[in-house]
Amino acid sequence: MPRPRIALPFLLLCVALSAVSCKGKGSIRIAKLTFEGVKQVNKAELQNALETKQGSRLPWGQKTYFDRSAFEADLKRIDAFYRDRGFPDARVSSFNVDLNDRQDEVKVTVTISEGEPIRVADIEMTGFDVLSQRKLTDLKDSLPLHKGQPLDRQLAVSTRERAVNVLKDSGYPYALVAMRPEDAGPRMQKIILAATPGPLAHFGVIDIRGEKSVSENVIRRQLTFKPGDRYTRTEMLESQRKLYTQELFSFVNIEPLEDRDVQSTEIPVRLTVAEAKPQKVTTSVGYGSEEKARGRLRWDHVNFLGGARHAGFEGQWSSLDRGIRMDYTEPFIFRPHFSLRFEGQAWQAVEPAYSQKTVGGRLILKHQANVRSSISVSYINEYERSSITDAALTDFSVRNNLIALGLDPRTGETHGTNSGIALDYNRNTTNNLLDARKGFVVNGHLEQAGRFLGGSYNYWSANAEGRYFISLGDKAVFANRVNIGGIEPRGGVDSNVPFHKRLFLGGATSIRGWGRYEVSPLSGFGFPIGGLSMLEASSELRVPLRGKFGMVGFFDLGNVWADPWHFALGDLRYAVGPGLRYVTPIGPARIDLGYQLNPIEGLLVNGSPQQRRWRVHFSIGQAF
Repeated sequence: MPRPRIALPFLLLCVALSAVSCKGKGSIRIAKLTFEGVKQVNKAELQNALETKQGSRLPWGQKTYFDRSAFEADLKRIDAFYRDRGFPDARVSSFNVDLNDRQDEVKVTVTISEGEPIRVADIEMTGFDVLSQRKLTDLKDSLPLHKGQPLDRQLAVSTRERAVNVLKDSGYPYALVAMRPEDAGPRMQKIILAATPGPLAHFGVIDIRGEKSVSENVIRRQLTFKPGDRYTRTEMLESQRKLYTQELFSFVNIEPLEDRDVQSTEIPVRLTVAEAKPQKVTTSVGYGSEEKARGRLRWDHVNFLGGARHAGFEGQWSSLDRGIRMDYTEPFIFRPHFSLRFEGQAWQAVEPAYSQKTVGGRLILKHQANVRSSISVSYINEYERSSITDAALTDFSVRNNLIALGLDPRTGETHGTNSGIALDYNRNTTNNLLDARKGFVVNGHLEQAGRFLGGSYNYWSANAEGRYFISLGDKAVFANRVNIGGIEPRGGVDSNVPFHKRLFLGGATSIRGWGRYEVSPLSGFGFPIGGLSMLEASSELRVPLRGKFGMVGFFDLGNVWADPWHFALGDLRYAVGPGLRYVTPIGPARIDLGYQLNPIEGLLVNGSPQQRRWRVHFSIGQAF
């Protein structure tokens, strides 16, 4: 197609390029590439579709160079880009070229006349009567193409595929959907989706192959479907995910053996697995601003004594945590969704405000409703010994507090048996546990100690946390978290709560303007002594920079209060700051610089009055 309006500027560009041809091919950097007239399509998507790209403005950033043949091809790509998105009359009307005086950089401005698009007048669906009214409504609401928007070819194809997938996931594996447009007025087209569902089908024989040490019964009880159930691809994918989570297999594939020529109403299924090594040893070492040097050694056997039973043993050391743990899981109790787990430990936690030793265990009955949701009930029986820091013992103003908290004012120690029961709920819809880009996480925890369960302590506690992640375009993420909790000692006696259960905030994963456990009610002399109510929230904007590097800007708030279920929102502490991220296989390595907007008056840090309003934190994994 001739381009009379762009011939002259293109000729001028060629003359300019020939003037510096002695520099060789690829010697003219693209300093700036801009588009004018782009209003109805995504400009970033248009730029990504082209080979000609603007180089980085940073001195160390990647540079790009002008290639005449690539630019000529990009002019055609712009036309194709717009046609695919429903703009048949769009064209490049002109472009301007600005070569600098040194003739080593060029700025190009491309002006596009978009024209009017062809819009979707309506979407008519026929042959979908086999779906329930609810499923049909959900399908219509979830179609990528919508009434009134430009007739985007890619969205049209996705719309047809979405309709086919819903039919196949509703028991119609041989479903076909034809799509055709009809004129419905000037620059308006109606899209007709005509379905041919075919026969209703059910699962047939399930053929399992590749198992060796893992029994076939273990595999079958993880399947969410059985012969005779209505055929759906969702159940096959869910079963495949469940088998992978057992860590028994390095490969799992579930495929239907459907025959379009015969169109049988019973679909046999072939399940192929490759077993992984049942035993593995993992080690890790690292360093963090709070843990300092750390090391971890863990042994796991994922088919201990057969039946997919899981046994594990772990040893860990850091300046915060050290000790040994063991666990054993019976994966099938009552029904496939239920498991029973035992955890035992001899552990020491050394926090800035206290030190605590624990010996004991937990018995956990868990119901895994699906890969995203679980609920569990735990019985806890642990012997605990806690002691506050030596510096706090020199604070005579806290003596009465120590007695009220059940601590010996001479040694700062308390000990006893914590016997309780806990209820936990978790739902996670994020796409990545280590570095989520979208979805949400909801956690809830209820705990009752003492009363009919015995033990040295008597309290109940509750905690709820929500996290929400929003993708902004293809790269940035807006991450948010809210966490609220409280503890209520029975009879109003603080000593009914173990000291290590008291609430503290501050640190690398909390309000980052303060160090670990520095946000808390203070003794009269300025030492954090923990509280019984807590509220915190954080927001982060996570943006990639280049390669594996990224940066964040964060805003944290929260506080801890001495009384149970008492939240003084006018007394919140605030912190802001930037952070740097580097992607690693085990999660992003991070450095955060937090700055206090309203310092805590009278706070002692390492026994001395707080000297600075900022903290630096570095660790592995996002803050939340």
